[in-house]
Order: sequence, then C-alpha cells, then structure tokens
Amino acid sequence: MSRPSAVPPPVTAVLDASSRWLPASLGRVEDLLREQSRGYGELLGAGAEATLSAGGKRLRPLLVLLCAGPEGGERAVRAAAAIELVHMATLVHDDVLDDAPLRRGRPTVAATSGRERAAAVGDLLFSRAFALLAEHGDTSAVSLLAEASVALARGELAQRQDAYDADIAEERYLQRCRLKTAALFSCACSIGADGEEMAEYGSQIGLAFQLLDDVLDVSGPPERTGKARGTDLLDGTVTLPLILAAEVDASIVATDLRKLDSAAAEELCDRIAATGALERVRSRALEMVASAKRRLVQSPIDSERRKLLELVADGVVQRYS
Repeated sequence: MSRPSAVPPPVTAVLDASSRWLPASLGRVEDLLREQSRGYGELLGAGAEATLSAGGKRLRPLLVLLCAGPEGGERAVRAAAAIELVHMATLVHDDVLDDAPLRRGRPTVAATSGRERAAAVGDLLFSRAFALLAEHGDTSAVSLLAEASVALARGELAQRQDAYDADIAEERYLQRCRLKTAALFSCACSIGADGEEMAEYGSQIGLAFQLLDDVLDVSGPPERTGKARGTDLLDGTVTLPLILAAEVDASIVATDLRKLDSAAAEELCDRIAATGALERVRSRALEMVASAKRRLVQSPIDSERRKLLELVADGVVQRYS
C-alpha cells in the first residue's frame, strides 16, 4: 500500500527507517479515516471529509501502531484511526469555541459552514471513533479512549476557566497540558502496549509537543504554523512562554489580554521572546523528550520499535527547530 499523502518530515523519517509493516499499517489507517466521512449526508459528510483531508502529523496513530507492533494487526489499525478521530473532533470543537478562521493554513469548518454545523461535525467524528472500537468488541480500548476523552474535556474547561489570567502558576499550566494534550498521547501508547513505561513515554512526548507548540505560537511565522502569531494570546490562553517571561519582565503580567488586537499581540510576542523565555521552554521540552527516551530503555519492546519510538521523540523536537 502506498504511503499516506502529506506525511510530515518527522513521520517520514520513522517510516523510512521501519520495516514494511509500518507504512502499510499507517496507509490502512488513512483508508479507514477516509471511510468515516461517507454515508452521513452532504452537511455532515462534507465537513468531516474536509477535516480529514486537511491532514496532520498523525503522531498519535503512529504511536498506537509502534507500541502494538506488527502483531497488532487490524485491531491496532482501528485503534489508531479512533485515536486520530478523537483528536480531529477536539480540533473542530476548539475552532468553534475560539471562532478560529484557520487550521493548518486552511479555513476551518466553523469558518466555512458555521459554528452549529462544525459542532455537529465534531460530534460525528467523536461518535465514529468509539463506533470503530465498539463494533469489534474492543472494550479495553473503548475504556482507555473514554478516560482520555474525559481528560480532554477537563483540560478544555480548565483552559476556559483560566482565560485571560496572566497570573496563573506554572503547575496549573502543566496540569492543563497533561489533560488536554498528554492524555491522548499516553492513551495511544497504552492502547498499543501495556505497561507504565509506555504510558509515561507517551505522556512526556505529549507534554513536550504542547510546550513546543506554544513556543511556535509566539515565534511563528504564520506561513509555518498556519495561524497568526499570538493567536493563543488573542484567545486569552496563557502558556508557559508568557508565564516564564513574566518572571523576567514584571510588566508582562500586568498586560490586559482582553484588550489585545493582532498588532498588540505580535508586539507582546516580541517582548516575550526578548526575555529568553522561548529558549527556556525549549529546554524544558528537551528534558521531557530525554525522560521519554529513558522510559523506552525500561520497556519490554523490541530494539527496532525502540529505535523508531526514539525517532518519534526526536521528531517532536525537530518539527519545531
């Protein structure tokens, strides 16, 4: 089977280094994802198809497949697709909540079809994720994915509660990240393979991923991120770069985020960068990646998959370098 289209370089490196089973399995995941937009009518199906065709890094499905190994078979393929459907659903719902015009450089479903239809598209993607697992009696995967989905909801609510509060503590921010991002990475690894080491590997990779994503929101550029610099600031989302910058420049915490426009958000991004906060956040992310790779040494997986998972960890960093 051919390689999935629009595969980003970090994933390409893993596929190039792997045996033939991994590209073939990821290709089946892509086929399964495309099937999920069919048969639901023009209003829902078109929005779901647009979301799926926008692509993505596919890191979460890749983790499922690597942790399960070639013996994971179709069960791993279904679980990988389900994980990605949940991830896509949360992105669609995030765009509704944020009234976001762009996602991955393309107009969002909310922008093109309205908030109500976008919310329904997100609901469809969520429902198809669990249907894929339930239709084959995979109750353990259903339970793990349900637990991760609850964590996602809790993380989203915490982020909304903290909106525009430039004085939140670093640990509060990290807990939000564990819920909203790391939980799904950890779930992907746990569905693929039992063991605390793999779950913690996924959690550390997810945290690093989120920290580096928050760095990109400040550093840009828009043509790379698919959104304007300072989008999080405009949404009132306080991230670690701002928290650490405020420790150096006390005037930053006094900034009224509700009054920012695009120009003021870019200026605040420059002020955050000038404090050295971005380098500090990158350093934290590198520590998390190193911690994740140490977990692999303690895991029972074979040497080939361990090397590939190390490439995934390195790719998280390279994606943002």
